[in-house]
Amino acid sequence: MRYMKGTMGLLITISIMGASMDAFGFLGFGGTRWKEEVLLHDGGKIIVERSQSYGGRHEIGQSPPVKKHTIAFTLPDSGKAMSWTSEYGDELGRTNFNMLALHILNGTPYLVAEPNLCLSYNKWGRPNPPYVFFKYEGTVWQRIPLSALPSQFKTINMIVNNGREEDIEKAASNLGYVPAEGVQRINSSLPQPEYKTILREPVPQGSYGSSVNCEELIPFGKAGWFGLDWFKEQPSYESCVKFCEKKGVNPEHCPCERIFGRK
Repeated sequence: MRYMKGTMGLLITISIMGASMDAFGFLGFGGTRWKEEVLLHDGGKIIVERSQSYGGRHEIGQSPPVKKHTIAFTLPDSGKAMSWTSEYGDELGRTNFNMLALHILNGTPYLVAEPNLCLSYNKWGRPNPPYVFFKYEGTVWQRIPLSALPSQFKTINMIVNNGREEDIEKAASNLGYVPAEGVQRINSSLPQPEYKTILREPVPQGSYGSSVNCEELIPFGKAGWFGLDWFKEQPSYESCVKFCEKKGVNPEHCPCERIFGRK
């Protein structure tokens, strides 16, 4: 990929949600909602309500991607109702994240998400292991590094929902929600190691289906992405830097130093 257009933007929101959701259903304007049981690291369980809407960029004849995804839950001890939303990213043409895990320690919730496909993976700094972590601090969700994620958290305990609505509906039909055993059963067919457990070590390049294999892309201006070839094809370090300046590449993203080996 040499060049892709888009604009950068993300909003992660926290809100109180009082309305309950059915086990599985369809929302207006193209969306789905369901409940699933999340097994916490200490053996406790909570019910999480999930909803997602569809829209954004897609090829003619293909189904639209997930445009926005929200999870809602109640903290076990305090009874506080909470939510987290991965909003639509204009530069991505879809939502920023896929949800992987929710864990709670001493009344504080933590989230494990993965960037949603390669543009998001590049936007969020090409993390390896390929996760983005959030902790609820004060009144907002803050991104935290892997080192700040408590070591007790080991499991991917939410459905990795990549177009698996039919499996979710079937698993939720008896109880009104997908039980924790059903969550693990749905996820068990996924071969990627980052879906088996929360990895603490980098995923090797070439691992099947992993985001770490995404081509590196450089954001520029307010509306696009360049592949590294655009910079590698410049005849010199000086030309490369001028190319960054001309195209509006932020100096912290300009790759000329590592390509040409000088400052």
